[in-house]
Amino acid sequence: MRIERIVPDLTVADLAAAVREHTEVLGLRVVMDHGWIVTLADDDGRQLSLMTADATAAVNPDLSVFVDDVRAAFDAAVEAGVEIVHPLTAEPWGVTRFFYRDSSGRVVNVGAHT
Repeated sequence: MRIERIVPDLTVADLAAAVREHTEVLGLRVVMDHGWIVTLADDDGRQLSLMTADATAAVNPDLSVFVDDVRAAFDAAVEAGVEIVHPLTAEPWGVTRFFYRDSSGRVVNVGAHT
């Protein structure tokens, strides 16, 4: 399994305001907008995601890690004994993902574009 990118996920109360602030202050641009999550990026591909409430999970992740083999990552998480807080799911927007909670309580979204 190879990690393709890691993106911090910030939970925000007002998505439009957060997008405006981060685009104006940091010069980022919107590269994805699903209405409940917006991903911003710079010209070199560095990204930041802002979200209100996850569309299918009961909890918001703290960060997202995109990998080339999400099944291998899921199997590694199960083998490691970490708490799976969102099952391996093929989402309607073209990502297969799962969430786990690490020992410090952070929720990690691990996914792959399908």
